[in-house]
Amino acid sequence: QVQLVESGGGLVQAGGSLRLSCAASGRTLSPYTMGWFRQAPGKEREFVGAIRPSGGTTYYADSVKGRFTISRDNAKNTAYLQMNSLKPEDTAVYYCAAGRYTGSNYYLGQRYDYWGQGTQVTVSS
Repeated sequence: QVQLVESGGGLVQAGGSLRLSCAASGRTLSPYTMGWFRQAPGKEREFVGAIRPSGGTTYYADSVKGRFTISRDNAKNTAYLQMNSLKPEDTAVYYCAAGRYTGSNYYLGQRYDYWGQGTQVTVSS
């Protein structure tokens, strides 16, 4: 079992930045693809980005490409989501997830085995 805990959410003005962390316990994250998803009120959960186990390959949703950066530190068993140039439409609960066998379907939530509890990000205009 892997337990994931997100932190770093909060209230920020449009144009600002936040860095989310996803700390794992129970098992090493090194074999897992780490994904970030978000869910805004009244909307379905959507893919934000993912990073492969080695950290050498990342993927992003078009809506965040160029503004968000995913990284990981396997030695610290932690993944990160750096969010810059935030917009009001980025407001959502952000979740991290760990998937052992995501393959090419890294953007699908059902490919992930473990999920964090989520952290709220609110961007004011």
